Amino acid sequence: MKMRTRKDETGLDSVAPGNLQDVSHFRRIIDAKKDLEAADKELRDAVAAARAAGDSWTVIGAAMGTTKQAAFQRFSKDTEHADRR
Repeated sequence: MKMRTRKDETGLDSVAPGNLQDVSHFRRIIDAKKDLEAADKELRDAVAAARAAGDSWTVIGAAMGTTKQAAFQRFSKDTEHADRR
């Protein structure tokens, strides 16, 4: 039976064994990046749902602690479908 292997995308396979350090910080960065990506997706989904429900950019901006213009610039492309209604 042939085993399938995934290509290492971390870059760790290119580090010389003599230069290895504790990789816990490296893994922590990877985990934090994944968490940040998940949180960003959740935020975009929440903004899209708010727009679909009819909330204004002023309300969304207030929830974000920013202006309606800043909220619109950041999220309007994600909500184009909801905005056409």
